[in-house]
Amino acid sequence: MVSTARRRHQSQLFVDARVRVRSFDRTFALLFTVMLTIAAGNTALQSVLPALGRSLGAADSAVAAVFSVSALLWVVAAPFWANRSDRHGRRAMVLLGVAGFTVSLLLCGIFLALGINGVLGPLATFIAFIVGRVIYGTFGSAAPPAVQAIVAGRTTREERTRALTLLASAFGLGTILGPAIAPYLVLGHLWSGGPEIGLAGPAFVAAAIGAVIWIAVVRLLPRDEGYAHGAASSYPSIGGQGTGATVTAATAETSEKVGYFDPRVRAWIISGLVIGHAQAMTGQAIGFLIIDRLAVSPMEALHPTGLVLMMGAGSALLAQWGLIPLLDLKPRVLILAGAALGVFGCIAVGSATSLYGIALGYSLTSLGMGLARPGFTAGSSLAVGAEAQGSVAGKVTSVNGAAFVLGPSIGVGLYELWRPLPYLTAAAALACLLVYGWLNLRPSDPGRGASPAQ
Repeated sequence: MVSTARRRHQSQLFVDARVRVRSFDRTFALLFTVMLTIAAGNTALQSVLPALGRSLGAADSAVAAVFSVSALLWVVAAPFWANRSDRHGRRAMVLLGVAGFTVSLLLCGIFLALGINGVLGPLATFIAFIVGRVIYGTFGSAAPPAVQAIVAGRTTREERTRALTLLASAFGLGTILGPAIAPYLVLGHLWSGGPEIGLAGPAFVAAAIGAVIWIAVVRLLPRDEGYAHGAASSYPSIGGQGTGATVTAATAETSEKVGYFDPRVRAWIISGLVIGHAQAMTGQAIGFLIIDRLAVSPMEALHPTGLVLMMGAGSALLAQWGLIPLLDLKPRVLILAGAALGVFGCIAVGSATSLYGIALGYSLTSLGMGLARPGFTAGSSLAVGAEAQGSVAGKVTSVNGAAFVLGPSIGVGLYELWRPLPYLTAAAALACLLVYGWLNLRPSDPGRGASPAQ
């Protein structure tokens, strides 16, 4: 009898565990989709915006300003929402973030369609478009930290890092998926002779997907959220693949605060700023460069632009997911090697006159940045002890996000002066980083970095 009871108990435990696993799998898949959609929707719109700006006759710098404003608000709002979710619930923050994403893309689509059909002038269109992007930057940033917190609360300590790393990869996949599908989302007229949707199509499609996901979150996301804490995520932009800092920030149990100018991390922070700005400058100008260098219309430039951006994002992910684990390079070597590749890549893009040359140069640049950004993250982490990991990871995330606040506007502003200028400027900055890194970056030793005095 005891044996029979024991078998029944073990069988019930097995069934309960299997139910929990299935529930978690469904929940994780939903949350992964949330992260993927937020990133892909943003980068899809970002990839068609240069063509849209040219079609409307807007200044190139106005196009860049749209994303700079959105990135700034994301950087400011993301830490606020990360803390807010502890008091108001993670599920509510996920719903707020997806709603902000959906409303923002819907408004952007409406304003752009009005501009395409001549109802609004170019200036009025972009002013209204900025309003839509303000909503994305302010409220869309509420979802990622809440998603992290829910996943962390539903996993054991042994499972947590792996689950959060997989979740963070959704942003990286989104940077490939968005530019890849954007050209196919450009729509025609609503009806024969009716209003044209055109380049506003990616915004409308992303908004529709966002609405479906919002309903799915309402119906499928469990209310049992756990008590874990999520961390702010970097702004999802073309070339802005995650480097693992948000995972460290979400899992670290720390108390020591580390400043940006702390001697242990100062050289790494400077390296991260240079790398991030070089990547943001070159990525934002690439759409305009393709239109001008290939001498094609804005509509004809959509597929080449999507191809180049997709190849760049794929190269960065190849570095992070393939080369770095395979070669086991140290942080200092990653930054130096990445900066060197970036110099050659930027020069190649700036001087290229064909699609092949632009794609090859941009892929080489992105490969270098894909090596250097994780080097910056790992070097900063190894420079301090275990008690400061959360603080340093937060600094790394903010630096990665800050690069996309001014970087795009700087890059396009330089482009308006002279087409190769943003790429030559980025190449010069990365060349200076090579010298600076060689002299100031030292092999990281977590034991030596435990005390601020050292």
